[in-house]
Amino acid sequence: MTILPYILSAVLLTGGVQAAGERKAPMQQETSDPNTASATFAAGCFWGVEHFFSDVPGVLSTAVGYTGGTTRNPTYQQVSRGNTGHAEAVHLQYDPNQISYETLVRLFFKMHDPTTRNRQGPDVGSQYRSAVFYNTDSQKQTAQAVIRQLTAERAFAGGIVTQVAPAVTFWRAEEYHQQYFKKTPGRSCHIDFCPTMLE
Repeated sequence: MTILPYILSAVLLTGGVQAAGERKAPMQQETSDPNTASATFAAGCFWGVEHFFSDVPGVLSTAVGYTGGTTRNPTYQQVSRGNTGHAEAVHLQYDPNQISYETLVRLFFKMHDPTTRNRQGPDVGSQYRSAVFYNTDSQKQTAQAVIRQLTAERAFAGGIVTQVAPAVTFWRAEEYHQQYFKKTPGRSCHIDFCPTMLE
């Protein structure tokens, strides 16, 4: 008698196998590896945001998805209706020895308009809000300090409305959204600065 059915049953009962169609969420917490940290940003349509960050030296990987809401394992169709509470966001793994979290936050503010509540260009709704989802108190303090400095410098004509909130479950978006601009060359970029300002 084989024990395979019992092993499979145990795995299924403990949640060790991903349910059909479910997108596993990337880990939100800082890892124990000192060469790897994570960051999550929302700045409107996640296609352009991911494209921008994926070209930044020190960023090891990117994933687009949904976070900040209450619906479990949301779909793009659900989020796009604007009633799940989620924002379209990008989750980064980066090497803090190559790039600091502060630099990532400053790039985030360069690539979108943080003064328009629930809107980026033609995209309107809470799913397109400007938000920093922090993993640690240090990340929270850094984001808030950058906002204070940009406000004091009057870097933007309007007031910054970016949400600074604790990271919660990040639901990876459907595969066709991942690295969308690399898969579909020639599509336009809707973020204000596009992936050209990495100085």
